[in-house]
Amino acid sequence: MLYKGDTLYLDWLEDGIAELVFDAPGSVNKLDTATVASLGHALDVLEKQNDLKGLLLRSEKAAFIVGADITEFLSLFLVPEEQLSQWLHFANSVFNRLEDLPVPTISAVNGYALGGGCECVLATDYRLATPDLRIGLPETKLGIMPGFGGSVRLPRLLGADSALEIIAAGKDVGADQALKIGLVDGVVAAEKLRDGALAILRQAINGDLDWKAKRQPKLEPLKLSKIEATMSFTIAKGMVAQTAGKHYPAPITAVKTIEAAARLGREEALVLENKSFVPLAHTNEARALVGIFLNDQYVKAKAKKLTKDVETPKHAAVLGAGIMGGGIAYQSAWKGVPVVMKDISDKSLTLGMTEAAKLLNKQLERGKIDGLKLAGVISTIQPTLEYSGFDRVDVVVEAVVENPKVKKAVLAETEAKVRPDTVLASNTSTIPISELASVLQRPENFCGMHFFNPVHRMPLVEVIRGEKTSDKTIAKVVAWASKMGKTPIVVNDCPGFFVNRVLFPYFAGFQPAAARRGGFPQGRQSDGKTVWLANGPGLSAGCCRHRYRPPCSGRDGGGLPAADAERLSRRHRRPV
Repeated sequence: MLYKGDTLYLDWLEDGIAELVFDAPGSVNKLDTATVASLGHALDVLEKQNDLKGLLLRSEKAAFIVGADITEFLSLFLVPEEQLSQWLHFANSVFNRLEDLPVPTISAVNGYALGGGCECVLATDYRLATPDLRIGLPETKLGIMPGFGGSVRLPRLLGADSALEIIAAGKDVGADQALKIGLVDGVVAAEKLRDGALAILRQAINGDLDWKAKRQPKLEPLKLSKIEATMSFTIAKGMVAQTAGKHYPAPITAVKTIEAAARLGREEALVLENKSFVPLAHTNEARALVGIFLNDQYVKAKAKKLTKDVETPKHAAVLGAGIMGGGIAYQSAWKGVPVVMKDISDKSLTLGMTEAAKLLNKQLERGKIDGLKLAGVISTIQPTLEYSGFDRVDVVVEAVVENPKVKKAVLAETEAKVRPDTVLASNTSTIPISELASVLQRPENFCGMHFFNPVHRMPLVEVIRGEKTSDKTIAKVVAWASKMGKTPIVVNDCPGFFVNRVLFPYFAGFQPAAARRGGFPQGRQSDGKTVWLANGPGLSAGCCRHRYRPPCSGRDGGGLPAADAERLSRRHRRPV
C-alpha cells in the first residue's frame, strides 16, 4: 500500500502502474474538502516514485464520484472571499498536479461523475466509462459555476459549443452522448471496465497512443478563430438570456468567464475561473439554490426510506383521459410502468392518447429516442372504455373532473372492479381525502395523489394520507411516484394540502399588489390646475385579475389558485 486515506487509497496494480481508488465511508464517493486534501497527499507519494509508468483512477462504489459535498457549501460560502479563493487555488493545484504527472493517466468511470467528480476525470488523459454513466457539471443549477477547472478543461476538450451547452445549462449526459462529443474515449461493460482501462494505459505506456498530444490541448488557449468565438459566445449568451433570465447570474457568468479565458493558457484561465466563482458563492441566489437542493435531497431520502420494504407497482391505471390523465399515463409508461387509461368517451381517450403521443414525438424530434422506442412506450398505454385489464393493476389514480360527487361515484365503481389489494388514489387539489374515502369499502387502500400540470415537467407529487389510509398504501403510491421520476411528499388531509396551503397566502398578498400597480391617478391635480377627463382612465379589476393569474391546469380550474381557493372557501366555510 503506497498511501491510505479516509476516502481513497493508492497502491501498485502491476509493474510500474499505480491505482488510485476512491472508497469513502458510506454508499457514495463525494469530492469534499477532506478528499481533495487526501488526493494531494496521494500525489505527494506518487511524485516520488521513480519507477511510475502510469496511473489508473477508479471507484470502489457503484458510482465514481457523485459530486462535491453540497452540505459543505453553505459553510464554505460564509468564509471571506479571500479565504475561499485561497482554498479554490489549493484544490486546483491538486488537480493540476494530477494532470501534470509525467506518465499517462486514465479514469475508469462507472455510474455518476458529476460536478467535482467530472472535473477530477477531466484532469486525466483518458476516460473509459460504463453504459450507466452520467457525467456533467450541474453547478449553475446551484447558483455557482465549476470551480475545480471544469470551465477551463471542458471547452478545450470538447470545443466551445458542446462545453457551453453542458456548463450553462448545468446538464449531464449519458454514456452514448459522452462518447459522441468526446467526453469519454470508450464505453465498455462494467465487468470489463478495469481491464479495459488497463489496456488503454498499457498502449499509452508502450507508445501506441500519444498521451502527451492528448493532454496538450487542455493546457493551451481554445482553438477558435475570432469569427467562431464571436458566433459561439453570442449564441450562448442569447440562449442563457432566454432560459435563465436576469435573476440567475451563474449561467451568464460562466459563459462570459469561458469567453474571457478562451485566449489564455490553463494557469491564467484558472485564475479567471477563481475570480468568477468566488462572488457567485456569496450571492443570495447560490445560498437559496443550495438550500433547495439540500431540501430536495432530504425529501427524496425520506421517500427512499419509506419504500425500502415495498415492491414498486408493476401495472397501473388512470381514470380520466384528458390532458392530466394522458400526462400521467405518459409519465408512467415512459418510466417503465405499463398503464391502462379508462374514460367514458372515445373523444377523451383520443385526447389522452394524443397528449401521450405528442410528448413522445417531442422526444423523437430532439433525438432522445428513436421510432422503435416511441412505439414501445406508446404500446404500454392501453386505452379502454371498460374495466378490462383492471384485475391486474397494482395502483389506480383517478383524474376525473374536480367534483366530489363524480369522484365518489367513479372511485366506488372502480373499487368493485379491482383486486382487494389494489391501491386507489385521487388526483385532487381541494377535496378532502377522508370525504372521498367515505364511499369505499376499503378506505385503508385509498389516498390522495396530487400531480401538477404539466405532469411531465412538474416534479412534485403530493401523497395525501386520509384518516384511514394505511402505511402500506402510502408507501406503494410513493414508490410509484418515485418510479415515475417524481419527488413525492407525504402530507396529511387538510385544506389545500401542502402546496395550495402555502400558495394561497402568497396570492392573497400578490393580487392586491398587482391591482395597485395597474391603477392610474385621476381627478384634480394637487397644484390647483383643473384636469377634466371625459372618460378618465380607470382600473379594471377583472382585467388585472385575468392578466396576472396563472394558466388553468384542469377542466374546471383545478390547479388554478383562485379557483381552488374559492372551492376550499365554500367547502370549509372560510372567506378567501
